[in-house]
Amino acid sequence: MVEQRSAEQTHEVTALLHAWRGGDAGAGEALLARVYAELRRMARGQLRREHLSTLEPTALVHEAYLRLVDQKRAEFHDRAHFFAIAATVMRRVLVDQARARLADKRQHMAVPLAVATDLAASRDRDPELLDLDRALERLAVEHERAARVVEMRFFAGLGEREIGEALGVAERTVKRDWAFARAWLLADLARNGL
Repeated sequence: MVEQRSAEQTHEVTALLHAWRGGDAGAGEALLARVYAELRRMARGQLRREHLSTLEPTALVHEAYLRLVDQKRAEFHDRAHFFAIAATVMRRVLVDQARARLADKRQHMAVPLAVATDLAASRDRDPELLDLDRALERLAVEHERAARVVEMRFFAGLGEREIGEALGVAERTVKRDWAFARAWLLADLARNGL
């Protein structure tokens, strides 16, 4: 029963995506209503990992959705593909926010030492997120699919089955890519002194 409901939901989202990309504005509104809860779940999971982000899940979902609908070239093939792209967009939103905070921090380096120390302590995860982003970009140059697996699993919280569907590979391939990518990223971060 659960699998049947899941298949129906997947089909419904896929149909809405195709109608929306075909120019049906009503389908876009229906799509947002249909995927909103799942996008919020993804955002909450990501923000739990990015402890010090100033964004709330709702704000992250709204910003990501605005960027998604603004992509004129995006072709969403199905539900899994949509959520895979949503993961990428959420990652970009968080990385952009971290970069902006670091730029702002550099701009305000003349603040009193006590204030500067408090600011540094409250934003110490920004460099970690940026380091991970740069490492993922390096991984993508050599192993694009493995980088996509990390992005979808870490940033979107997608399961192996959903990732496999989005990438068109078997679940065991997703498992291997995940294990490889984790090892590669740890080695890369260590190599770069992080």
